[in-house]
Amino acid sequence: MFDFETTVAEIEWKVRRLMDENERLHAEVEESAGRCRELQEQVNSQNITINNLKEQNNILKLGNTLAQKGDAVEIKLKINQLIRNIDKSLALINKSGGEASADK
Repeated sequence: MFDFETTVAEIEWKVRRLMDENERLHAEVEESAGRCRELQEQVNSQNITINNLKEQNNILKLGNTLAQKGDAVEIKLKINQLIRNIDKSLALINKSGGEASADK
């Protein structure tokens, strides 16, 4: 009878240990998923920033072209279009930034 009780106690101890390990792993998965979401938001924000910098670079190039060529009307229209694109990108950054703040 003693061996049976010992065996049952060992099994109960192992089951508790496995349950604790299971809970720890679930918590680790949740933490990793949260970190993954944060990193994805950061990547999206940085992609928007990169696109904005590319647009600003295009504006500077157009400005230089304006100074060299003198075709002001066409270049001003292109610059205005690029500025509108930058404004839209900034609005997206502000919108996604607000959502990130609300999530936290």
